Amino acid sequence: MKKIIVFDTGPIISLATNNLLWILEPLKKEFNGEFLIPECVKKELIDRPLKGKRFKFEAMQVLSLMDKGVLKLVENPKVKAESKRLLDLANTIFKAKGNWVQLVHEAEIQAVAVDKIMDAAAFVVDERTMRMLIEHPEKLRKIMEHKLHSKIDIDKKNLAEFRKSTRDIDMIRSTELVTIAFEKGLLDRYLPNLPNPRKELLESILWGLKLNGCSISEQEIQRIVKIETRK
Repeated sequence: MKKIIVFDTGPIISLATNNLLWILEPLKKEFNGEFLIPECVKKELIDRPLKGKRFKFEAMQVLSLMDKGVLKLVENPKVKAESKRLLDLANTIFKAKGNWVQLVHEAEIQAVAVDKIMDAAAFVVDERTMRMLIEHPEKLRKIMEHKLHSKIDIDKKNLAEFRKSTRDIDMIRSTELVTIAFEKGLLDRYLPNLPNPRKELLESILWGLKLNGCSISEQEIQRIVKIETRK
């Protein structure tokens, strides 16, 4: 396993919308390794937003991190080939009413492929579907059945192949990154003049990430805050 962390689009957006992108630089220095993104993630974070108005400033912030070498782009033909294979597998696992359910998109699968090929230490992904497909596919099926109001059939062969291909991937979320930053005192500049300032700060940040797309429950937030503010 190499000193590499691979990022999906979602966690970087979550950090950007909460004004926390800056923590990646000191975290990378502490990690003493590489923070990588694949081409499709770069397109979602930088290339497309730069052509518009709404998320252009966020894209420029991410581009600045790339210019500094905090985030690095992976351009590898093996990644493209493996991501295509994984995408085909992932989107032919669940079937509803005779049609395949499109579970995942190219950017997140490309990040999975980078993790696999580069033997990364962790894959940072906030999106619930991808996490559950890798860790709890049967639970994901039940959620999809409830959401679609339809019975979901599973192609067991494709699921087994997908799980075999992703079994060594260790996933973390933006909330774990922020918690590490909190532990290291990187967020102390935001400590408020309120009762229980550390609790108020951490709770507010974790909720900010949750409300911007990170898959974390209220119970998990409460547990993290309790553990971290007990120290």
